Amino acid sequence: MTDRIHFADNLDVLRALPDGSVDLIYIDPPFNTGRRQSRTRLRTVRDPEGDRVGFGGRRYATTVLGRAAFADAFDDYLAFLEPRLVEAHRVLAPHGSLYFHIDPREAAACRLLLDAIFGRAAFLNEIIWAYDYGGRPRDRWPAKHDTIFLYARVPGRHLFDRAAIDRIPYMAPGLVGPEKAARGKLPTDVWWHTIVPTHGAERTGYPTQKPLGILRRIIAASSAPGGVVLDFFAGSGTTGVAAREAGRRFILADNNPDALAVMTRRFAGLEGVRFLGWPAG
Repeated sequence: MTDRIHFADNLDVLRALPDGSVDLIYIDPPFNTGRRQSRTRLRTVRDPEGDRVGFGGRRYATTVLGRAAFADAFDDYLAFLEPRLVEAHRVLAPHGSLYFHIDPREAAACRLLLDAIFGRAAFLNEIIWAYDYGGRPRDRWPAKHDTIFLYARVPGRHLFDRAAIDRIPYMAPGLVGPEKAARGKLPTDVWWHTIVPTHGAERTGYPTQKPLGILRRIIAASSAPGGVVLDFFAGSGTTGVAAREAGRRFILADNNPDALAVMTRRFAGLEGVRFLGWPAG
């Protein structure tokens, strides 16, 4: 099976997949913020005739490398998600899991929808991804986390590989002894992890790109080498990158041309990646 990237409505892609054919699903759907999400990628180089002035009066020239955007507003968000989650439940193998990534504004309603489709007994975790970046409102606590709901297709049969999970430092290593401190501890359901750095090598320019570290942890914990990982809100393709690194196969889908343009660049020249419904294929 080749790795596949679909330029299509993800509901059509899901309906074409066989029952129980996917080992792990991670999705990061639009958060229904009511805004248009956009990002511009720039390159800045030293240039005495440049359009920007930086530290010490040095001048820099900027070039726009690309723009990516998508509308993030729905009249009925749950009605949009429901048929897709029903199909996600169908295509998951009995040992499979779903990681559903959302922000606090829609998390409660989405949790009820997931309970209705997967069953309350299938709920395993509410993972909090905490970070510290962005604005500081004056009238409330700054919102600096996303929520990731974890559901099993069949509770008790789901794969969870503790030994494969990256370990993290103890907050108080002096309390656990040198041996444990050197080994580190397993993460809990609160994950402190930076966002994708604005000028880091990982940055693609896609507005809602998620860090590779988050996907690496999910894929290591909840899938086996050679397994199939599905992301039907693929965006910048981070799930596919992490899956390929870990020796998994992937199926990605998105109907945003900007997302497919980013993924085309990201997977360019890699053997065994097939683009469907997109000129790159």
